[in-house]
Formats: sequence, structure tokens, C-alpha cells
Amino acid sequence: MLTLKLLRDDPEFVIRKLAVKHFDAREIVGKIVGLDKNRRDLQKELDSCLAEQKQKAALIGGLMKEGKKAEAEAAKSEVASLKEHSKELEAASEKNNEELMSLIVLLPNIPCDLVPEGKDSNDNLVVKTGGHTPELGPDALPHWDLAKKLDIIDFDLGVKLTGAGFPVYKGKGARLQRALINMFLDINTKAGYLEVEPPVMVNEASGFGTGQLPDKEGQMYHATLDNFYLVPTAEVPVTNIYRDVILSENDFPVKMTAYTPCFRREAGSYGKDVRGLNRLHQFDKVEIVRIEKPENSYAALDDMVAHVEGIVNSLGLPYRILRLCGGDLSFTSAITYDFEVYSAAQGRWLEISSVSNFESYQANRLKLRYKDAEGKTQLAHTLNGSSLALPRVVAALLEDCQKDGHIIIPEALRPYTGFDII
Repeated sequence: MLTLKLLRDDPEFVIRKLAVKHFDAREIVGKIVGLDKNRRDLQKELDSCLAEQKQKAALIGGLMKEGKKAEAEAAKSEVASLKEHSKELEAASEKNNEELMSLIVLLPNIPCDLVPEGKDSNDNLVVKTGGHTPELGPDALPHWDLAKKLDIIDFDLGVKLTGAGFPVYKGKGARLQRALINMFLDINTKAGYLEVEPPVMVNEASGFGTGQLPDKEGQMYHATLDNFYLVPTAEVPVTNIYRDVILSENDFPVKMTAYTPCFRREAGSYGKDVRGLNRLHQFDKVEIVRIEKPENSYAALDDMVAHVEGIVNSLGLPYRILRLCGGDLSFTSAITYDFEVYSAAQGRWLEISSVSNFESYQANRLKLRYKDAEGKTQLAHTLNGSSLALPRVVAALLEDCQKDGHIIIPEALRPYTGFDII
């Protein structure tokens, strides 16, 4: 959530920067600025009213002692009138503030200066490529056919049990899932990230804190009886650990990692782009989250990008890193780097990670603050990244590592799988 101070001090800057995200903010910002002025005017009037009320109330006792009953009664009447007026001002202020908040949450985060101009994913900037694209023979199969042939993932059984987008992993397929999760968590914890195991259901306050609500209700599974939401990513519960927390300078950096199943109502067309593991409603993901002082957050972002790149390199998959353009940037992000691996059998790039800096946007919603060296309370910066999302990693591993109808497990993964080949 953007701060009122920024909106009040430089509304044109906000409007100009949000245009990079193709978001027309002029009308909303204008209303916010007007409501903010009303808020301050109402508060000033309320403070004056309460001060006058207190002053006149203090006179009543003295007037009664002096025998000035008529004047005391007049003062009582004035105090009663002031109390009624203060209630009216408080009600007006509350209504004004509710309207103000309802508009502020409609504004996305401001993109940082590094974000390139662009309308959609076609305009994203490739900043780095790595790995080697395998040369597959004419008999190479896409992962959905390989999974069926090797009997390691059953998509039809998932449809029977739940519906499309909920595969069943079997035998070495299930073992491969567990191996990847353990490998990713081990790499993260060795890099200083504290492993946590959070709930996979969160309340509305947690969804609001990280920006999923009120923006992505349609993508989240909602348990309406308890008003809980299934997590779309571990970012939500892990970051919310620090909701309403004031850190000290000695607490930084905060580095956490977690594995959770993730749940999303993915929308999309039919065809190979959403076939198999390419798009699921339930999937496994390991996440890294950092909380940093503002002056350190971009160095932390670079460190997180390098960290995720190291994991991808360890799997030996061809990859590229993209800096997302304004039009492809998420609602809450100030800057995002996407990692994609190349699926040789499908002939396309598959996204496996997003690493983002939200600057103070989430922290303002979370009331996540710290005391600086001068004792002043400041908003922290939050960051997160997938390290990694499993479905498309598995898809690329199956397709790029296939040989003579089998899957050759990357060497770094073998201590976790306990086998070299599927």
C-alpha cells in the first residue's frame, strides 16, 4: 500500500510512475488527495472541539461553588452540545477514512526505475541466459506422455479424485517431488535462511497484508465457513509472521524459507500451454522471504537472484532470467526477475521462479516497521522468491533429461532421489 505522505507530497509522481504499469491513477489519486485533506481538516476541528469541551467542563465546578448556577447550567448545555458535535465529527472522520482506505488499496505498487517500459510478457527484458539446450532425438516425448509411459504421474487419476489440475505423483515421481523439496530447502538453509513450516490456510488479514486481498480473490480458494484462504504461495504466511512487528536494526537481515503446497484457480485456454504440469491448481513450491532495511533491499534482491540462479544451475537446465516490464509486473511488486527453463520437447520456455522486491508496499499494509539508529520508526522492505516452484522444474527435467525413453537424474539431485534413472 502506498503511503499517504507520498500521495500527498507528490501525486503527479505517483500518477506518472503507475502509468508504467499501464494503470491510470489520476482519478483515484485526486480523490485520495481530497479525502486526505478532509481527514486532516476533520481531525483539526475535532481536536479543537474536544479542547473547548474540556475547557468548559473544567469551569462548571468553579461556577457552582461561586453560586453562579445559571452560568453553570449554560456551560453544561454548551458541553453537551460540544459532545454531540464531537460525535458527529468522529463519525464523519470514520466514514472519510474508510472511503480513503478503500481507494488507497486500489493503487498498485510503484515500479522502480529499473523496470523497462512495455505492455506485456513480449516486452520483458532478457538479462541473462545459461545452461545448454539438449539435442533430443526424433522420439523425444513431452512430459505428459513420458509421465504416463513411466507411470510416475497420473493426470487422469487426479481428475477422478478432484479435477483437472490436481495430478497424482506415483513411485519415483513422488520420490522425485520429495527429493526436489528437500534439496531446495537444504540449499536455502545452508545460505542462512531459517526454515519454517507455516499453515497452508490464512485469514483475511494475512491475505490483505501481502496484497493478495482485495486483488486476487478470484484466484484463491476460499473456505467460506471459517473465512480462511488456502495459500497461493508460502510468501503469504511467512511474510505475515512479521505483521504488526517493530524490528530493531540488530534484527536484520531477516531470511526465511518454507515449503508448502500452493493452491490457485489458474485461468487459461486449453492446449499444450496448460497441459500436464504446465498449469496446475495445486502444486509444491519452496519459497524464500527476506525483510531488509530500505537501503539494503536492492543488494538483497541481487543476492536472491544469484541464489536462485545457483539452484537452477545445479540442476543443469537451460535457463534465462528476465526483468519484467511495467505491463507484466504484479500489483504489489516494485521489480521482478523471472526465471524460465527451456523445455526442449515442447520447444518453449517455462517459468519456474519470480524474485521480487516490494519495497515498503507490503510493509505498510503489514505495519512491519523498525527503529533506526536515531530511534525513529521506519517501514521495512520485503522481498520474496520461488526457490523453486516444482511443476515446471519437473516438466523440464523429464523432457530435457530424457534418453532412450528414460530420465537421467541430474547428479546434484541423486543423493536426494536415491536413484540415477527413471
